[in-house]
Order: sequence, then C-alpha cells, then structure tokens
Amino acid sequence: MKNVILTFLLLNLFAFIGSAKDNGPRIKLNLNEGWNFHFAYDVRQHTAKEQVTLPHTWNAKDVFQGNLNYYRGTGIYQRVLHYHPDWKDKRVFLYFEGANSVADVLVNNRFVTQHRGGYTAFCAEITQQLQKDADNNITVEVSNAARADVLPLAGDFNIYGGLHRSVWLVVTAHNCISPLDYASPGIYIRTEKITAKEASISVKTRLSLGDAAQRLELRTLVKNTAGDVLLKKSSILQRGDSSAQQQFVIENPRLWQGKSDPYCYQLQVQLFQGDKLVDAVSQSFGLRSLRVDPDAGFLLNGKPYDLYGFGRHEDIEGRGSALQSSDQEKDMALIEESGATAMRLTHYPQSNYFYQLADKKGIVLWTEIPLVGPGGYTGTGYIDLPALKAHSRQLLTELIRQQYNHPSIAFWGLFNELKLDYDDPVPFLQELQVIAKKEDPARIVTCASFMDTDHFNTVSDVIAWNKYYGWYGGKFEDIGDWADDMHRKFKHKPIAVSEYGAGANINHHQEQPLPPEPGGDFHPEEWQTAYHEANWAALAKRPFIWGKFIWVLADFGSSIRTEGDFTGLNDKGLVTYDRATKKDAFYFYKANWNKEPMLYLTEKRNNTRKASTISIKAYTTLPAARLSINGKFVGRGQADSLHRVIWPHVPLLPGENSVLVQSDDGKLTDQCVIRLAE
Repeated sequence: MKNVILTFLLLNLFAFIGSAKDNGPRIKLNLNEGWNFHFAYDVRQHTAKEQVTLPHTWNAKDVFQGNLNYYRGTGIYQRVLHYHPDWKDKRVFLYFEGANSVADVLVNNRFVTQHRGGYTAFCAEITQQLQKDADNNITVEVSNAARADVLPLAGDFNIYGGLHRSVWLVVTAHNCISPLDYASPGIYIRTEKITAKEASISVKTRLSLGDAAQRLELRTLVKNTAGDVLLKKSSILQRGDSSAQQQFVIENPRLWQGKSDPYCYQLQVQLFQGDKLVDAVSQSFGLRSLRVDPDAGFLLNGKPYDLYGFGRHEDIEGRGSALQSSDQEKDMALIEESGATAMRLTHYPQSNYFYQLADKKGIVLWTEIPLVGPGGYTGTGYIDLPALKAHSRQLLTELIRQQYNHPSIAFWGLFNELKLDYDDPVPFLQELQVIAKKEDPARIVTCASFMDTDHFNTVSDVIAWNKYYGWYGGKFEDIGDWADDMHRKFKHKPIAVSEYGAGANINHHQEQPLPPEPGGDFHPEEWQTAYHEANWAALAKRPFIWGKFIWVLADFGSSIRTEGDFTGLNDKGLVTYDRATKKDAFYFYKANWNKEPMLYLTEKRNNTRKASTISIKAYTTLPAARLSINGKFVGRGQADSLHRVIWPHVPLLPGENSVLVQSDDGKLTDQCVIRLAE
C-alpha cells in the first residue's frame, strides 16, 4: 500500500513540476495528500496509523460528546517527500496555511521550526535538512492544548486541533522573492494617492538572497484583468539589498467599488539573475480609499457605503475548522444571496481563499487577531505575560503582512470582549495600535467591546460594541436608545455594532412570541425573527453606525454551551450548522438587503397551531403580495418599510390548511400547509 501511495504522489509531483515550468521558475506543490496521523503518547504501538487528507482536524466530531469534553492535546502528522532531481541547486520551503495551535516541524527526525498560533500561515526552509535523491520523512507535531502564551486564551468557539489548512512545498532559486517574511507573499502594494485622473502606488518587494554575488534585476508588470500590460518598471539591485521599492502611476484608474464593481488589477514581480528569470510572484490588488466619519459612517472612495453583514466562524458540521474550498465558496454564496455588503471574520484570521473570494465579490472585510476575552464567562482573555504579548505582536504582524494586498480588507481588529477583571489590557492594546498603523497606515483599526465605559475607546481608530438587547436582557428597542447615547457620548469617535443576535432552533416554535431563557433548552425560531426585525429597524435608520454585523452567519460549535436543545452548539446563526436550512431571519435580511424580486412565506416550520385565527407574514422585495387559504383568495397586502406583508386575523379551518402567497403576476409563489389542532 505504501508503494502505491508513493507512486501516486510521484506521478502528481512530476506532472505539477512540468506545469509549473510553463508558468514560471517557482514550483508550488500541494502536499495535502498522503499523510498518516496518530495521537502522541499512544501506547498502542501496533495500532495502524490513520491515513488522512488535509485539511484535517481530530476534533470535528468529539466536540459534541459533552460540555468542555473534547480532546486538546498533541497529534502527529507524517508523510514521505521524495527528493526530485530538479531541486538540485534550488531552495526548498514548507508553507503551512494553518496548524492549530502550536506546530513543531521536523525533517528526517531533526527539528526545523516551531510556530505558535493556529490561524496564520508560516513558512520554513528545509533545503539543508533534505537528503538528495532519497525519501525524506516530514513530521509535524501539532498541539491545541491550552497555553498561557498562545492566543486565544478564551472564547465562545472551539479550538480545533490539527493541520486544518493546506500545506505546500515551494521550490525557488537561491535568489528569490522572500517567502520567509512572516509567510507573506513578499510583495506589498500600497495606494499612495487616488484621483479621477491617476492613482499612484508603491510596490515593496522583500528578497531572500542565497547568492549575493550575482547581478540581480527586478522587473515589475501591472496588468488589467484581461492580462494586458499597462505599466512596467525595472530596477537594478545593489549588492546587499534585502528589499526594493518601486513607484507606479496608473492613469484613468478603475476603482474597486465594493459589490458594484470589485475591479482588481494584477501585478507580477519578476526577479532576473543576469538575463535569466529566476523567480516570479503575482498578486491581485484593487485601488480604493477608506474612511469612517462619526456622522456619515463608512465611506468607500469618498462616498457613503453602508456596511452590513455577519460575523463568521470557519466551522462546518462534520469538518470543524478543516474547511474545503467548496465550503468557503458555499459560505460566500450564502453571503451573496443575503445581500450583505460586509463581513466580520471572527475571531481569528481566516483562510486566504476566503479573502480572495471577498476581493472578487466586493465584500468589505473586518479581520482580527484572536485576542479574545471571555465576555460573560469566567477566565481571562489577556494577562500581562511577556510571552503572550510577544505572541500577540507576532500574530498581528503575520495577519497584516500575509493579507496586505487584499482590497476587500478595510479593518484590522485588535480584540473581542476583553474585560477589566485582571490585568489592564489597554496599555498593551495601545502598543498593538501603533504596530498596526506602522505596518499599514492606510487601513482602519477597530475593536469589539461589550462594555459601555470609555476605557477601551481611546485604543483604536474606531470602536464597535457587541449588543444583544432583547436576548441577554433588555428590550428590542433599547438598541436604538443605546446607539443614540453612544453617539452623543463619543461624538468624535465613529461607532458600530460588531455583534447582535439571538438563538434559534428550527424545530422550536411558539404562536405568541415570549422571551425565552438564553441558556435554556427552548429557543423558538419566531423569537429570533422578531428580534432581528426590531433590531434592524433601529439600526438601519442611524447612518452614523459605520457597521452592522449580525451574530452570526451560521450556527457553530461551542463546547461551553448546552442550550437550545443542543450540546456544544451556538445556535445564533441565520443558517444551520450543516448549511442545509436558512432560518426565517435570513430571508428577512434577504428582502431588506436586495432589490431582485423575492417572496418568502414565514413560519412554515410552525405547521401545527392551536389558535384558530392567526397572523400570516411574508418577506418580499415587491410592493405587495396576495394570500390564499385552501384555494380561496384572502386579500392583497402592501409591504411595509421592513419589506413585510402581514395579514392579521386570518381564520383557519379544522385540519389541514393550504397557505399560498404570490406576486400580483403569479410568477413568484411560496406555500405551506398549516394544521389546526383539534
């Protein structure tokens, strides 16, 4: 079996190398196949190792076996890497997109590197450790055990252990564009100035030189989406240069305009050694300006641009955080369908592929490091430990450098729901703010607090709060009063709502919405719907709120929770954990965030009623809709400002009642059967 696997890997390797030569001198080979996995300290010496394909986590299922009872320890991944003759006189690197949470990499049983942090990439050179023309053993020991020096220290989400993102082999010439600058692309594209007539950009390229005696030249090309070269520039490198800076002016620039026109240019940096092309790296980039005003909210390219969307965890039933590209695409399709303009990627850096999708779809992003407090729970999210602070600096630098060129990213986030019960985090947060602005002066730095005091409001450029009025106490209408109060209190500080939401089990229903117990077993879908209708009504009319982010896109695993008739699940998503069912509240936002014709009949799952007279409601982008019961026309209703058509006091007949809503022209319909209990 081992020989079969090895032959398969070699055939794929040769095929990939052949195609890579056609595209440029750098080889990039996916190493997701062919891994063996077992847990560390396994005393069952003769137990067969599990064959796995990356992305992989060992926690995809056990998080639901009991509250807080999932394995947080060490797993070992091993595979064989055959040295190819084409690698002679080359440099070889291993590139990990994410290993949760601490990874030790060994080649032929010799230590190469350690990386701490499960949600940012890391890269290590293995040239010297490889045995030429032989099989080489790659071992990665990964631990998701809780540690005081590794973020996150707390959080209402699971820490899925494993190589939960892809792994790549990168082969370059001795002189190359550096893959070792915090695992970034090695290229940083900064927009210096934008006018209607021209945009000036600077391109910084970091180099890793293994042979400094050679004459080196950088040639950089700017292309449009069709691949036409618009601009080119050449720079001769001086001996000892570790980076190079080039300036470009793009005439009549086409801007990245969010969803209306997410236009991206392409940039390729080529490294020549004499007349020979020895390395090349391409990056996509967009031209746009970002600003937030305390009264007007978010401005994209100088114009108000309403930001609304969801928080999102990389967590799907059956996979945990080990998402496939198809899973990322499925979530983006849900985001597009909803009509969202923005997303908050919580509470950690997410897959690079999702950032790429956001670039192409025009979704504005807030992305953050996992400096996560316990919120309403016990524990610390920050302690004044030098090693933890060093780790936080590392993660912030990695996040910014790795994702620097994505036009979709507008906000860097520093923390979520830190408290003041222990060491005061503010002095260190101010230090992180300085780092973020030094690394990237153009983007906006934000935080997500849940405390109304002004203690955290001096930290970042803008501020946001997690607020759950009508779920964790209070009334629905309190969100508007709170927003007005914060706007008055911090009149020079742009404010947003970073989280708002309520739980819902699609199997739980009530005819007369009554406040459920958030920690209880009964989470009726109707209460979630009522919550979102009222909260959105308040938030939508206040343009000074620069962002409105629903908690959360989809249900996700959280071992600390036992509620809503679930064990280990946070059910505040507007889509179920398996992505199979969209809750009613999802369609409420689809009606409010889109203009394309749609019509949706609510409460179809609440199909057995005790009351003989009920209210029937539909969400629609149309001005009106028609209702029929058992084939009999009931009436035509007008849509209100929240895109609802409501028919009050509709009588039901004993037994089954066929309910039909339709557009005036009959092209859009939705229906269900409601049974009146006898």
